[in-house]
Amino acid sequence: MSRVLTRIKPVVFLACLVPATLLAWNFWGVTHNRPEALGADPVREAEIFTGLWTLRFLAITLAVTPVRELLGVGALAKYRRMFGLFTFLYACIHVSMWIGVDWYFDWRAMGGEIVKHKYVLLGMTTFVLLVPLALTSTKGSVRRLGGARWARLHRLIYIAAITGTVHYLWAVKKDTLFPLVYLLVFVVLLGFRLWERYVGPLRLRAPRATRGSARRTASLPSAPTPSSGPLGGAK
Repeated sequence: MSRVLTRIKPVVFLACLVPATLLAWNFWGVTHNRPEALGADPVREAEIFTGLWTLRFLAITLAVTPVRELLGVGALAKYRRMFGLFTFLYACIHVSMWIGVDWYFDWRAMGGEIVKHKYVLLGMTTFVLLVPLALTSTKGSVRRLGGARWARLHRLIYIAAITGTVHYLWAVKKDTLFPLVYLLVFVVLLGFRLWERYVGPLRLRAPRATRGSARRTASLPSAPTPSSGPLGGAK
């Protein structure tokens, strides 16, 4: 499974670019020979499209660890950073559409919108929360910050998930089904992490050991199992 996941990672990367490619294609159509490509209000449709994909990639990013631990597929950890950066990419496109296309860089008017509308304020808050997570997503950042501080910083992603979903809920006002579904998904994912932190690990299948690790384990004398936590080697 580990080898398969490693080999298909470039394919998954290209698949993550499909929404951006579709958006670019539709914008090309709007400016050329397909004015209906993005509906009656192209700017609003593009903002909704990129906002939804931001939430989807955020959910996928948060689901990596639960799926990895429930199914014992450690190789999924290699995808978490990639999905997280795609979350930030679509968030940047979403915010750029609002700033550059919707408001034409009218900073004063945008400031008024942020103050006037709570959903806009929450959207901007969500984007601000994602910025340090993207900037510290490298291995060098983990070394500089230290594992514990880096982990605490990256827990902001759960706050971003909630604020982003509430932003979506308040923006749509009436059609609340899908925002509530996203909110439920994020609550379940957060609940999984809280359960593991305060109750204990959840596993549907134990992680499979590689042949090399199995040989090394067999050649070593038995030793007590380390306790959980940073010094115990857990997670």
